[in-house]
Amino acid sequence: MTSDQITTALAKLYTDGGHRIVLWNDPDQEFTDFARKLALDGVTVVYLEEESALEIKKRLELDDPSGNYLLYSGKEPPPMEVDWLLDIRHYAHNFRADKASILIDDLGLMNHSLRAHLIHRRKFFDSKERVKKLMPLVLPTDLEAELDRKMLAVVLKAEQPDLFSFLRVLFQQMSDEAELDFSIPTSGWEQILKLELDGFFWELVRGYFGYMEEAPSLKNLLIRLLVTDFATSLRAETPVGLQSLLLPEAGRPNAAVCLSQWRDSNSTGTAYDHLAGKIAKILHMDDLIPALGSEALEGVKTFVEVEKQLMRLLRDRVIETPETVNTAKIRQIAQSRMNGHWASPSLPDTHETPRKAFRAVYEALVTAAEFLELRHDHAQGFHQPTAVDHWKAYQGGLYRFDQLYRQFCGHADVAESQTWSILKPLREQIELHYGNGFLTNLALAWGGCLEGGLLDHWKLPEVLNQQDFFAARVAPVLEEGPNRKVFVIISDAFRYEAARELLAELNGRYRTRATLETMLGVLPSYTALGMASLLPHETLSYKETGEVLADGKSTSGIAARNAILDGHEGIALQAEEVMALKRDEIRDRIRGKRVIYIYHDKVDSIGDHASTESGTFKAVREAIQELGQLTRQIIDKMNGSHVLITADHGFLYQDSNPSWPDKTPLPGKPEGTVISKKRYLLGHSLPPHPTVWHGETRTTAGATGGMQFWVPKGTTRFHFVGGARFVHGGAMLQEIMVPLITVNEIEGKSKQQTQTKDVEVIVVGQNHKMTTSRHRFQLIQAEPVSDRVKPVTLKVGVFDEAQPVTDVVKVTFQSNSDSMNERTQYVGLTLLDRVFDNKKLYHLRLIDDATGIERSRYSISIDKAFHDDF
Repeated sequence: MTSDQITTALAKLYTDGGHRIVLWNDPDQEFTDFARKLALDGVTVVYLEEESALEIKKRLELDDPSGNYLLYSGKEPPPMEVDWLLDIRHYAHNFRADKASILIDDLGLMNHSLRAHLIHRRKFFDSKERVKKLMPLVLPTDLEAELDRKMLAVVLKAEQPDLFSFLRVLFQQMSDEAELDFSIPTSGWEQILKLELDGFFWELVRGYFGYMEEAPSLKNLLIRLLVTDFATSLRAETPVGLQSLLLPEAGRPNAAVCLSQWRDSNSTGTAYDHLAGKIAKILHMDDLIPALGSEALEGVKTFVEVEKQLMRLLRDRVIETPETVNTAKIRQIAQSRMNGHWASPSLPDTHETPRKAFRAVYEALVTAAEFLELRHDHAQGFHQPTAVDHWKAYQGGLYRFDQLYRQFCGHADVAESQTWSILKPLREQIELHYGNGFLTNLALAWGGCLEGGLLDHWKLPEVLNQQDFFAARVAPVLEEGPNRKVFVIISDAFRYEAARELLAELNGRYRTRATLETMLGVLPSYTALGMASLLPHETLSYKETGEVLADGKSTSGIAARNAILDGHEGIALQAEEVMALKRDEIRDRIRGKRVIYIYHDKVDSIGDHASTESGTFKAVREAIQELGQLTRQIIDKMNGSHVLITADHGFLYQDSNPSWPDKTPLPGKPEGTVISKKRYLLGHSLPPHPTVWHGETRTTAGATGGMQFWVPKGTTRFHFVGGARFVHGGAMLQEIMVPLITVNEIEGKSKQQTQTKDVEVIVVGQNHKMTTSRHRFQLIQAEPVSDRVKPVTLKVGVFDEAQPVTDVVKVTFQSNSDSMNERTQYVGLTLLDRVFDNKKLYHLRLIDDATGIERSRYSISIDKAFHDDF
């Protein structure tokens, strides 16, 4: 400060500040000469070294108790026990004019003993910008260590002034700037060195982790952190080659928590991937990890090599124990890994860390285990006494073979898009069990029903025939009143097992209730006949050319169907048009219409072409999503309250190409043939043949015109022209069991019953206390998961206010079991190695991973038996 600035500042203390006595200590005696010449209006300047303290005290308090005084000293204040002016110092204003003292005042610090430390850190304080950023962080009671931590936070632009935040920034820079070359210092580390904060940094590291070296480095620290985290989570002895790299035992909990928080960080988590991969190569983890079993590795999340090894081990377990595979255990391990770092859905999917593919592998392993468990449950085969019993058996559970097979292939396709071969042997096994085990045996069992008379009458008790759809399910609703409307969505080749999946999604929505029934589809099960059967009609018939007519009118194409529906106050629309139009536009389009047919074509458009049929299962998943969106559009934009979702037919699909044994060669195309396809043949006066099912469409579709059909027995094809994996037209349950979903919008009080919620989770016990560095909590899912009670993934950790003092673990609660034991999970948390106040309450917090909202919290006391100071 200049002389004029000092004079002005002192004068304001009396005039504006209302102070009577001001104490000015100038231990460096920078302003002694100036003080002797200083003249302030109405203020007496007293030089403390030139008068006795007792005399000064007497003058200020007795002789002149109202006068203004400036007490100048060229020394620091004496110790309190010999300070005659101590009481005056408590109510007087202390003034300093040196830079360090001004800084203390500017920062709002209470302790003027920090002057020497601020002088020591003068390189930091040379920058006004750094000082400006430091100010909001400083507390009046801060001492040297707190200030240094906050200086580091400013230099590194860290989220918090703590070591873990510093390390995340430095390691992020190491990943971004040095291109994994550990010999290149990062910008942040260069600043630390320049400002001479490195000594404090390494003191901090030593205090937290016990890491000490003659020449410490970030590279060596990172290696030891990773090795220690690996060893701490490993349920086996640490490999000999890594033991010398472990941090001291007292620092291991902190290392585990530090890396857990780093992995969980959305902003710096990808840097962990880069650096952990680099260190893994230096440590030759590829050579060390294969010697460890799945139980040893289950809790380890340090290296991606662990993830890959666990996938291999789980795959081998599924392959090697198909009859006794423990599906629940496979699911538990897989879900735990999908909640972890390498397969986390909340972290980005990158070329280096393809998280989506990792998740797909785990999903495939769980699905394969479920498939094999289902196969084991039906080891005695699929025979049922009657056709309706077969129908009910498939409807009640056998459809899961097709559903699980589809889901497995979908997950495996995602994994194999990375050119991974990890699922290849399992895929071969599932393919074998599905084709030769399930389809073949189901075909034999169901074939007996067809042969036993079903083809002759084509009816099942309590099962609607597809050609009666309009009369039985649409017309009665219209008859309820002139304002009633029915929306019908027809999705080409949308089969029953996919409808079960769609049903669960629809019933998971507010104000929506959906039910599923089945219809006995027309035979042959192909598009033209199936679509015609769903239209309003009195009679169906065939022209000589094979065209299907409804009451003598063409049913081929959207225009022809629209003409038929127009006679019933109806309209035919394409799903793409409905989804594209705005609310007012689509309402104008259907104004005055009571029957709205919406045609959706995803599965058949992909599966029915050789060039795209490999995408059939992906198309099914997309169809489920689109039908859900379309239903929502009808309810929200079109004011629909009654929606029917059905299909023209189902399909058969196998991922592997059919071989020649799967072909039933046509025994010479019979005379009278009109249409010949892979799974059916239509014609007049067709002769019987032992390799085919032979029947009349009058019986199987109510279609006149003398049209007869052949369909190959079982799952075989007549020929392989065009695509051969996706087929329909035959009499397998997957082709003729047509789903019919009824969706109603629920209003009034009843809509409250359709509300969805996340499943509740509670922590067992009261008066929770942590007494060791590792503590296990018992969490119970309060009720089974259902259509309206949704699974939830929670972050679980112990917090001191907003800061975690343990690692934070992700846990998914998704059990649909009625058994509370099966809905119980245990979460182990590692406590930071630091001093905790045993009289303070900390909190175990359960935080929704999707929203970041705290679901619940429980008070925790921490009273460790001892704290290792060494």
